[in-house]
Amino acid sequence: MQASEQPHGKARFLRNAFILGLLTAIGPFAIDMYLPSLPFIGSSLNADPDKVLMSLTAFFITFALGQLVFGPISDITGRRPPLYFGIALFIGASIGCAMADSVEMLILFRFLQGLGGAAGIVIPRAIVRDLHSGVEEAKLLGLLMLVFSVSPLLAPLFGSVIIEAIGWRAIFWFVTGIGILAGLLGFLLVPETRSAAQRAESNLAGMLATGRQLVTDKTFMGLTLATSFAISAFFVFLANAPFVMMGEYGLSPAGFSLTFSLNAAAFFFAAQFCGWLGGRFGLARLIIPSIIGFTLAMVLAFAVHAAGLHSLVLMMALLLAGYGCLGILLPTASVLALESYGEAAGMASSLMATLQLAVGAVVIGVSGKIIGGTAQGMIGGIALCAVATLAVALLTLRGGGRQTAPAE
Repeated sequence: MQASEQPHGKARFLRNAFILGLLTAIGPFAIDMYLPSLPFIGSSLNADPDKVLMSLTAFFITFALGQLVFGPISDITGRRPPLYFGIALFIGASIGCAMADSVEMLILFRFLQGLGGAAGIVIPRAIVRDLHSGVEEAKLLGLLMLVFSVSPLLAPLFGSVIIEAIGWRAIFWFVTGIGILAGLLGFLLVPETRSAAQRAESNLAGMLATGRQLVTDKTFMGLTLATSFAISAFFVFLANAPFVMMGEYGLSPAGFSLTFSLNAAAFFFAAQFCGWLGGRFGLARLIIPSIIGFTLAMVLAFAVHAAGLHSLVLMMALLLAGYGCLGILLPTASVLALESYGEAAGMASSLMATLQLAVGAVVIGVSGKIIGGTAQGMIGGIALCAVATLAVALLTLRGGGRQTAPAE
């Protein structure tokens, strides 16, 4: 019996959404609160900007690759052991970041922090798949994203306030507290969702076979790659917005945080309609229209800026429209990509998340060398990611989708 069908199922549904969302948010909190502090960390540790950015890159590397480890392990051992090992590692590394006395030590602890945070991003997604499927799954993912939205909505604002009042090290102490709270709530209130029988059927040989099946599944890989480029569009904004908003447009750290939060708000507000839209029209019918809306908004933003209209308000309006479309696309595409892999949800969700973050990390690295912190370059990079998303989705769905047999 699914959780939503049990007595007090609605309350349990909302409780799970909150706790799983909080577990999912600890890693992004460690990114989003940290962004306004980059110049201050450089000054404090006497480090060049390139070295400071290495701490962000180190986090992304292990945050991506760690999911490929934690997801499959959770299929074999159950969800709880690897989840709480990862949370404990995240907490310890966050303390190390707060106490780092050199940029090299900061990079090391950010490396470990990203690895621990990876468990919090991939295993809750597998738990959602354990509990629900179809429209119900989309609803829970939407609620999870609503809690998850606290990070990009509020974290930069909190970060800028904390930095100005106490200093950049306090950010990592705050993240440590969030990790402890999320870990305790999850440990006490979220039971094991992978049964002993399912765990007994999972082994290394089965994981490798499932991995081969996943990478040869046209629908899974196509939707994963499409969402990877879509997420990369937000990563391009994330990496370049501090320089564009505070440099080119002269905003304060708080002003930059507000523009970042508005874009995240558009994404997560739209995500709350996925369940309703999916029930009314079907999830598959939402993908192409949402991608077309996303692409049109971002290409138009680039064209307008290239034509000499450098209005911050106009640029933000188009970015809000585009990222709102992403709020429909990402949870919908994720549900459809994972729908045939209920018995291997950990493996499938970890591979999806790893590829998404790996593509995003590559795009950030390439854009950082090409864009140079300019608004024109940032919007151009976002528009290219949107066009790539549309192209991959059309190629994936044009032939009718899945070409391999679903996992049993």
